[in-house]
Amino acid sequence: MENCMIHDYLPISRADMNIRGWKQCDFVYVTGDAYVDHPSFGHAIISRILEAHGYKVGIIAQPDWRDKESITLLGEPRLGFLVSAGNMDSMVNHYSVSKKRRSQDAYTPGGEMGKRPDYATVVYCNLIRSVYKKSPIIIGGIEASLRRLAHYDYWSNKLKRSILLDSQADLISYGMGERSIVEIAEALESGLDVKDITFIEGTVYKMKDLDSVYDYKLLPSYARLTEDKKEYAKSFYVQHCNTDPFTGKRLVEPYDNGVCVVQNPPAKPLSQMEMDEVYSLPYMRNYHPSYEELGGIPAIREVKFSLISNRGCFGACSFCALTFHQGRIIQARSHESLVEEAKLLIEEPDFKGYIHDVGGPTANFRFPACEKQMTKGACPNRQCLFPKPCANLNADHTDYIELLRKLRSLPKVKKVFIRSGIRFDYLLADKNRKFLRELCEHHVSGQLKVAPEHVADAVLTRMGKPANSVYRQFVKEYKEMNGRLGLKQYLVPYLMSSHPGSTLTEAVELAEYLRDLGYMPEQVQDFYPTPSTISTCMYYTGYDPRTMEPVYVPVNPHEKAMQRALIQYRNPNNYDLVVEALKKAGRTDLIGYDKKCLIRPRSGEGGRGYYPKKEQGAGGASGGPGRYGASGAKDSHSRTGKGKKTIRNVHKKVKKG
Repeated sequence: MENCMIHDYLPISRADMNIRGWKQCDFVYVTGDAYVDHPSFGHAIISRILEAHGYKVGIIAQPDWRDKESITLLGEPRLGFLVSAGNMDSMVNHYSVSKKRRSQDAYTPGGEMGKRPDYATVVYCNLIRSVYKKSPIIIGGIEASLRRLAHYDYWSNKLKRSILLDSQADLISYGMGERSIVEIAEALESGLDVKDITFIEGTVYKMKDLDSVYDYKLLPSYARLTEDKKEYAKSFYVQHCNTDPFTGKRLVEPYDNGVCVVQNPPAKPLSQMEMDEVYSLPYMRNYHPSYEELGGIPAIREVKFSLISNRGCFGACSFCALTFHQGRIIQARSHESLVEEAKLLIEEPDFKGYIHDVGGPTANFRFPACEKQMTKGACPNRQCLFPKPCANLNADHTDYIELLRKLRSLPKVKKVFIRSGIRFDYLLADKNRKFLRELCEHHVSGQLKVAPEHVADAVLTRMGKPANSVYRQFVKEYKEMNGRLGLKQYLVPYLMSSHPGSTLTEAVELAEYLRDLGYMPEQVQDFYPTPSTISTCMYYTGYDPRTMEPVYVPVNPHEKAMQRALIQYRNPNNYDLVVEALKKAGRTDLIGYDKKCLIRPRSGEGGRGYYPKKEQGAGGASGGPGRYGASGAKDSHSRTGKGKKTIRNVHKKVKKG
């Protein structure tokens, strides 16, 4: 196999193949995103890794799924097709939580919507199969990874089969995929039939005869799961407890006609050296130049001047899919690797002196939660931070502090921000407050976004988040630290409405908290049930799979609107919903003229409700864009008027005016 390393974009046309002297690609990667050759994009990492191992990889980005010719652009690959919906689940990419079509797609030239189909992985695979009957198809990316076994699909409101069956693909490479994709390529190169590739960690395959499958756990059949939601909750929890690469068992899910979907245990985490190698590959670090005249790819703006320092998360929030995708074991890059990449950023012509982020799913996680995780794995039935930090937790920010100091000391670097989020409970578990000081002094720009998500402990327990008292302690210490430094910096809390476990009572409790805070968020994160999260399982089944306790789930759109309105109770457009919610919650004491009241009774003037003077005209801080994708999907609903944005009232009581 000849070496095909050329420092340029990978071929996207026959002309590109001819320049390289290729008659045939080894692999053709079909992706629902535009082609961006940057390590924040899954297709770039996987294709560059294969290239580094000597394979010829071509890219078909956003093919026209209505035209068979679009899939033949590079011809039939020698070893197989790789298919991904892109960096996001295609349905999250297309629809808001209210199932309304979004107007923009950040992963498409010019932000244009509609360049990929719904359920993109399935559609692309069936398109390929209609043209190339026998070519191996390997699917991966977030959409395939989180739909690898039977899963609840919010958009069709039903339990769907493993995506392996509906797509007609041969294999799923789930998780991050660097290890498994090389092993798959080597197996195909050796002449092994794709149907015989059943032994690779981090893959899912299908077969009828289980005689050759050993040491597995048998899950309930798909037929049983569709008949009994309680059975699905139990099955999901077995899956959840088998996401660790050291302790996870092989899982078998039976379907009709004797077909079984078999999930091998997850791939082992990458070592620091392996992580460094992944990020040192010859990426072009930008979108393909053919997109320039179309307006470029908006998504590059968020990542172009950011550094990915780690992956994995032991925070294990219930609404986040990271446990199923990246796992709970932290994998981190070396300081040297990150400094070298930072030097590349500095040389970019449009670098303004600001590194926008140094982090990952959780910025301040730099090592596994405890010493044993890299050899024995994460505990299957215990969490590292919830309900309280584990006694074995290694809460230490020393390495992260040193890394940030090195980066901000580089020539031409004015400021290094931390935007990917910190776990405040992990910060508090560190007995040393050096990181809090350095965070406030060097890495915040006026406001720090954090994610308490709610204030009612009953809801926080379902979310897998720390008690509200922990967040209050962080607020106190953050304020005190900024005071000592002579800085006026604020916290912007991410909050979520309508999460399983949240009744109108808890929603009112959250509204009262915001009243006392003097803060109304401009955006509300409405819980978005995406595949393979504990919260989505609760939403669909009505049971918490960890305890099998029944859980109240706000499903009715009108009730969800009331919960959302309570968080933004000052918005006059929400007045009727707030009144209705307070009446249903038995909290009409919050309608009146007292300073503790949320709203005033209706007056004769225009039929509008009025708000207590203390809170009249108070603006809210920007809550930032809605969050969705690899780390768990949520959606935002802006409900404010056209008032001027301000952060002055964040975590400060509004003065009488």
